[in-house]
Amino acid sequence: MSVMGAEIEAPASVTHGDFVVSDGVRIHWMEAGAGTPVVLLHGYTSCCDAGWFANGVAKELARDHRVIGIDARGHGRSEKPHDPAKYDGDRMPADVIEVLDHLGVGKAHFHGYSMGGGIVAHLLARHPDRFFTASFGGSGVREEDEALAAQAAARDPQGHDPRQEEGQRTLRERADRDDVALKAVQEGRLAKPSTAPPLDLGSLGFPIQAINGEFDAPISKTQRLAREAKDFTAVILPGRGHNTVTTFPFTPRLYIDSIAGFVRAHDPR
Repeated sequence: MSVMGAEIEAPASVTHGDFVVSDGVRIHWMEAGAGTPVVLLHGYTSCCDAGWFANGVAKELARDHRVIGIDARGHGRSEKPHDPAKYDGDRMPADVIEVLDHLGVGKAHFHGYSMGGGIVAHLLARHPDRFFTASFGGSGVREEDEALAAQAAARDPQGHDPRQEEGQRTLRERADRDDVALKAVQEGRLAKPSTAPPLDLGSLGFPIQAINGEFDAPISKTQRLAREAKDFTAVILPGRGHNTVTTFPFTPRLYIDSIAGFVRAHDPR
């Protein structure tokens, strides 16, 4: 099977499943491999198939881990309600915990891209006991202090990914995209934001990583992590913006290897 003329880098054996969470919405997941769990959370307008299984990330991790990709509500093969009330700021993180409880997963490595990174940050604040490691892609933990945020922005590399618009177009043309549901996602989170407690990065004893494109505000997204986290690693993808990292077929090998190498280096002994 191929997409846009390139072979899909999916694991040899992939399991699909669905679970109806506590508010009645059906959430879909994909799973491959065996071993210590790695939970992958995709970005806004994408899905776990496109974000992880089609681009080689899941295939590489599934060589020695149990890989679980979860379609956020409103995305992929999960149910797509058109009611903004179904998308309050606490709901997507709660879906992840409910699906993992259903699958019998207590602790895992977590990696989230963009919106998925926001879910990782929420879970870090509310459920730090569920983590072996935390990893961000196209995201991180931004400064809350205006002066520090300005300082970080001044250090961000300036430039443009020449394939950024092509990556955005690929996302817009996804067959499973539901624009009404995606609008509801945005409206729901604005109407009722997350109630997670403030994130105390200094209290987290496990390793944290962030992987960002050179032209995707990598300093703004990681300056606070570098200052406050006990064990933090930053990776910058040369020449990349926001939409040419997980989007197939643009995914750079450095992104795949950075996730897999970080997970393998910090597996529980």
